[in-house]
This record gives sequence, C-alpha cells and structure tokens, in this order.
Amino acid sequence: MRFIVHNDPVGRSTGNYIARADLAPFGMDGQGEQLWLKPPNDDGSYEVACIPFFTYGLALGDTVLLTDDDYVSAVIKTAGHRTLRLLFIPNLPTADLQQAADRIRADILAAGLLSEWNGERFVAVDIPPGADAPKLIAVMEDVVNKGQAFWEWASSRPFSTRS
Repeated sequence: MRFIVHNDPVGRSTGNYIARADLAPFGMDGQGEQLWLKPPNDDGSYEVACIPFFTYGLALGDTVLLTDDDYVSAVIKTAGHRTLRLLFIPNLPTADLQQAADRIRADILAAGLLSEWNGERFVAVDIPPGADAPKLIAVMEDVVNKGQAFWEWASSRPFSTRS
C-alpha cells in the first residue's frame, strides 16, 4: 500500500499518535493516508491533529475511533471545521505555479488560517467555524477559473471505510 504522509502536521507534538485512513472508498485503491492524532481520550477515541489531504468527511479536530490495526473506523464527533483543498495542474509553468502559490500562501496567512502543503502543487486549508476566508476563496476561485488548478471541499463526500 502507498501512503500519503504529512511531513509538517499543524498539530504536531511529541505525544501524537499516527494512524491511517484507507483511501479505497474514495476511489484510490491501494493507497492510504497517514493521519496524526492527539493522544487518546479516556474513552479510547482520538482527535485529528492534521489537515487531511485526501480523506473525505474528516477535518482537523474531529474525534475518531480506530480499528485494532490503527485505521480510522468512524468519525464520532465533528469539530465543525472544514477542509478546502487545491491541486495545481501538472503542466502549469513554474513561474505561474510560484505566483499562484505565493498568492494563496499570503492569503492563508492574512486570514489567520492553518494549512498543510503536500509538495509544491497541493494544499489543504483548515477553515474553522466562524472563519472569514472570502479573499482566500476568491483567490483560489481565480486560479481554478484560469485553468491552473482544481479545488474541492473535503466534506463533499462523507467519511467511509472499506466494507
């Protein structure tokens, strides 16, 4: 199985626990996502401490349960956060990529939002409850409308596990 990893999770701490999400239910057979979690709660649940790159229906701060082999089995409580993801097209010229990525990074910072990058072409942004992100969304929409990227909300599909 190939795993997508979080090299710099927003909630990294020495007490983190690492688990996995199977991406097969989302059309990515043979792939999984490494997820960083806070130490277990008294009831054995965990809180997500990273911004999911590919797992649908899961966001920073959500509370999850794990299987015996450390796969996320259920979301038992949502934190109300949303994840906005953007992927730049593969053939985007380097100068255009750099300019668009710099604009997005600047607007993430200006909005006080958290984000995680997977390489230079993919970003996942945490949108917490009550966050004001219209400028960031407008910049991302502009990049998408120019044909330079694709975007989606991670909540566009519910969390699912393999049957």
